[in-house]
Parts: sequence; C-alpha cells; structure tokens
Amino acid sequence: MNEAKYNISGEDLVRDVLLVLRETFEGSPDGEGSIYLDRGIGVLSTLGELSAEQASQRFEGSTIAAHTEHLKFYVDRLLEFIEGRTAPVNWEDSWLIETVNEDEWAALRSSVERSYRSATERLAAVTDWKPDRIGEAIAIIAHSAYHFGAIRQMAKRV
Repeated sequence: MNEAKYNISGEDLVRDVLLVLRETFEGSPDGEGSIYLDRGIGVLSTLGELSAEQASQRFEGSTIAAHTEHLKFYVDRLLEFIEGRTAPVNWEDSWLIETVNEDEWAALRSSVERSYRSATERLAAVTDWKPDRIGEAIAIIAHSAYHFGAIRQMAKRV
C-alpha cells in the first residue's frame, strides 16, 4: 500500500476537529454551511426537546437516556486519555443509567453540555498532537455522531 504522508499543523487540526464537534453538539450556526448535519439540529437541541419520560422509553433494548450518559462518559474518558490517562476504563459503567426523572434528565443534559464545553477547551489546549491523540480526537467525533444518530432515530419514535 502506498502510504502518502501529509503534514497538518496542530492549529489546523484543532480548528477542524472543533468545527465538526461544534456541529455535532450545537448544529451549524445560521449563515454558515453544514458539514454533515441538517440545519438546526445537534445533540444539545435534540436532547432539550425531549422529556424525561421520552428519554426513558425503551427501544431495541436501550433508551435515549442510556445513549446520552454513554456519549458523555465516552467524551470524558477519551479526553482523559488524550491528557495521558493509562488506567483501564470499565466501559460497562457508561451504561448504568437507563431511566431518568425530570430532575435527573435536566442534570444529565447539563452534564453533556459541560462535557462538550470542556472538550472544546481541553482539545484547544493540546499542543503535542501525537498520532494516538489525533485518533482519540477523531474517535470523540465519530462516537458522538454515532450515538447522536441513535438518539435521533429513537426520538422519532417517542
């Protein structure tokens, strides 16, 4: 296989990662093009439209609340790995929440937004973009997009 080598500056990488992450969580801003989502949707607005009862409805063995907690847990752990964590993670812990009441749902939505905001700050602060860190940053986007898609599909059924 011919392996082409490309050089991208850390600044360009961070800009593009944060752009896609922003669209994933906030949607594309008015007046700007969309990278991959329909205009006006993102994780945060989608979650904000759902009640605790809707988030707790079971579809195909899971709930929106469960996917939401898992998404948040994953973002938090991957940021820890980017910052040097080496200890193993018990990924089963990311699926402990299945149902929520209104207060728990509000708290979970707030914690997702905090995790996203923290991700933007912490990714912007990385200065040494080693290959594994690049992969972890891309994984945050891909994994968040996957679970956002699952949440959107379940939300259509509530």
